[in-house]
Amino acid sequence: MTTATVLGELPARVDVPVELTWDLSKIFATEADWDAAYASTEAIVARLPEFKGKLKRSGKQLLAFLSERDKAGEQLSKLYVYASMKADEDTANTANQEREDKIRGLYTKYGAAVAWSTPELLSMKPERLASFISKYPALSLWKQQFDELNRERAHVRSPEVEELLAQQSMVAQGPQTIFGMFDNADIQFPKVKDSQGNEHQLTHGSYGVFLHSRDSVLRENAYRGMMETFEKSRNTVAAIYSAQVQANIFNARARRYGSCLEAALGPDNVPLSVYKSLIETAHAYLPVLHRLVKLKERELAKQGLLPAGKIRLWDLYAPVVGSVDYKVDYPTAQKVILEAVKPLGQEYVDNLRIGFDSRWVDVVENKGKRSGAYSGGTFGTPPYMLMNWKDKLEQMFTLAHEAGHSMHSFFSRRAQPYQYSNYTIFVAEVASTCNEALLAHHLLSTESDPAVKRYLIDHQLDAFRATFFRQTLFAEFEMLAHEAAERGEALTADRLSEIFLDLNKKYYGDCVADDDPVKIEWARIPHFYNSFYVYKYATGISAATALSAQILKEGQPAVDRYLKFLSGGCSDFSINLLQGAGVDLSSPDAIKSALDVFTSYLDQLEALIVQADADEKATKG
Repeated sequence: MTTATVLGELPARVDVPVELTWDLSKIFATEADWDAAYASTEAIVARLPEFKGKLKRSGKQLLAFLSERDKAGEQLSKLYVYASMKADEDTANTANQEREDKIRGLYTKYGAAVAWSTPELLSMKPERLASFISKYPALSLWKQQFDELNRERAHVRSPEVEELLAQQSMVAQGPQTIFGMFDNADIQFPKVKDSQGNEHQLTHGSYGVFLHSRDSVLRENAYRGMMETFEKSRNTVAAIYSAQVQANIFNARARRYGSCLEAALGPDNVPLSVYKSLIETAHAYLPVLHRLVKLKERELAKQGLLPAGKIRLWDLYAPVVGSVDYKVDYPTAQKVILEAVKPLGQEYVDNLRIGFDSRWVDVVENKGKRSGAYSGGTFGTPPYMLMNWKDKLEQMFTLAHEAGHSMHSFFSRRAQPYQYSNYTIFVAEVASTCNEALLAHHLLSTESDPAVKRYLIDHQLDAFRATFFRQTLFAEFEMLAHEAAERGEALTADRLSEIFLDLNKKYYGDCVADDDPVKIEWARIPHFYNSFYVYKYATGISAATALSAQILKEGQPAVDRYLKFLSGGCSDFSINLLQGAGVDLSSPDAIKSALDVFTSYLDQLEALIVQADADEKATKG
């Protein structure tokens, strides 16, 4: 049965061909095995509180606790990924739901069983810990974790203060919880009309689809409908966000950081220069972004897709190139991706091919299956991938993206012990985006159809604009809002809207009018309640783009550095692992390198459009 046939019929899970499903038997062969592992892990979790108050007594006690803690953690991970992926196969399967709920409960018990351990470790003098390691060399396995604790020691307060801070942290989650309820449960969006007068229900999910439409009336109505909905609650949301910022200020000062930004970057050991350099370098390349906006304006107007003749923010997502007839089935996509990643070396290609052949991927949609795509698995399991395949170009890029995550996991878990096998969020999107960059390069190098080439480059430019420039604008907004509050300014709806509108004018130029509804968009961004997180999207795509350029230019030396990075897990600080790969994010050079690739793509698209116009003129002549 073909992929297309399965998708067309939307089969029940039991009717999906086995070769198009992932093989979870490599985690647990039977559900009885899962139950047995659950019981043994539950017993370990129950024993962990017995170590409380004993870690400072001897290296033997410390070693015993860490070994038991990580044994439970490793087994919990396997139990969880099996349960959650089984649940994702068919969300209507109650047995799978119950299993997932059961392991979530045990994870909660585990968290409570070890919550006391970090404060107790921090109360131990470094000299005593060093003597334990000297007497019990096996403790050196956790040296990186100990070093991380010591690095944060200056920001750890007395036990009494720590207890108060722990209680306050629950209160500090309030703004995120309140905004989540408002944004997901209470807010009501209008219906919006397209150019034919047809009405469409605006939702969070449909908003992006409407902005990508070639119907200019639908784009504008969706944009205005979204912004006007949040404008109605501007003062409420401003109060929620102000409370979030005030909670961050309290935490930063209580933990003796110089600012909220420093407090957010400190735990990841990311220098302030990384954040500041990202913003400054983005500013330096804004003329290139303005060139892209003007190109979009010319092309959309030429195609009759800008009735007023001038581009506005709601037009930025409309594709310059209309849809092209580029269909790719799943087997072909696998072959193309394996060709595209050949610059990463035979070892990388061979292991990815083995993964494809040994059912790492759950390929097609079935009734009740979770939507979207992700890369999963854990230490000691294959790096599984969930897809919902459609024979489209975008799906091939998604598969390449998830394969990048999976290969990062594969190399890290193979090279590192359990304790250091996971990579951090700071570098999570590097390997996935690097794969996408290599796929785009391969397709552009092998594609002969100019229309397809224009489509591919437009796709890359749009992805970079949305991931780099938009997220950097968000990062700058967060920084400016927090700095204003730290100076004692009130974060009213007017003040927040002023900051956000000024930034959009700076980033997107004269396509932003003084009365543009974008001024309220800060109110609809849920990531602002996970403060100073969005910059990681921009640094991730910068690092990935720079690394892919090095790999294509330098060959084996760059590949060796890259594979060492993939194998690093969290055995060192992320910023150091990236430096070893050839990207120093504390310097503007890496970000400039990525933006030079962005500029090159824009140059190519402009040249292809000029050629297409000339060809069309010659044909008509």
